[in-house]
Amino acid sequence: MAVDFAVQGLRSVDLVVPDLALAAYFYTENWALFPVARTGRSLWLRGTGAEPHLLALHAGEAPAMRSMTFRARDGDCMAQVEARARARGHRVDRTTAMDEPGGGAALLIDDGVGRTLRLVAGDAARFADDPVADLPERLAHVNFNSDNVARDQAFFTDVMGFHLTDRSKMMAFLRTNRDHHSIVIADAPVNTLNHVAFMLPSWEGVMRGAGRMIDADTPVGWGPGRHGPGDNVFAYFVDPFGIVIEYTAEVLQVDEHYRVRGPDEWTWAPGRTDQWGIAPPKSEACKKAQLAIPFEERTR
Repeated sequence: MAVDFAVQGLRSVDLVVPDLALAAYFYTENWALFPVARTGRSLWLRGTGAEPHLLALHAGEAPAMRSMTFRARDGDCMAQVEARARARGHRVDRTTAMDEPGGGAALLIDDGVGRTLRLVAGDAARFADDPVADLPERLAHVNFNSDNVARDQAFFTDVMGFHLTDRSKMMAFLRTNRDHHSIVIADAPVNTLNHVAFMLPSWEGVMRGAGRMIDADTPVGWGPGRHGPGDNVFAYFVDPFGIVIEYTAEVLQVDEHYRVRGPDEWTWAPGRTDQWGIAPPKSEACKKAQLAIPFEERTR
């Protein structure tokens, strides 16, 4: 029987940036997202897909991740998640009408470590554009660092209803639809953002997008290559504020018959960092950035 997930998928992320004008230029001209709406201190950007927006940028003193937003299948599913979160002592706030592109109602859930998740229902989709090889369609996943992977994995499985798909030595991969993963939890000494991945239509789009970034004087931080868990093609970059972002494509589609594999099965030959064996070592700038961006704690 197919898994009936209460959470349909990852919709968008909110980032804090110290220079909104520079961020707007970078994420439209270089990263190739499209403006949807703007206020004096915030900007919302979409891809070519049906999501009302993928990225919200908010002016602030220092770079941070404010929240990650998921879509509930319906209001009943949202209520199920809310009940599980409250039963486990998580702070939950309800918003009946969100003042942002797409609208809808939302739950704001604290995961207990300072990360804010938003679960949205009833937001309005847009008519998707025809895919363009090197333009992001939607978000693929959020990868965050954790000083206790088991703790954070349990939050996503027990509260949000995700399933573990694979477990490597350093990372837990969790899914909430047929994508191999929407959340990746990386073992680290800090609880920070690792990176945000944007889905492109094909591996050639990843290559073309990477070329556009290089033309814009933003070097590849890691890649191109093909990951093990998830089988997706990747290229990583560091934005002007030290936030790591990824172009990816061809993420593995799985169902309830997929066999979860563990660390002993996810290994590489010496010197390799990807399946193909062509990805050079990750740059020092990328490695440093993948540990540095905090989550912005919500004030009461």
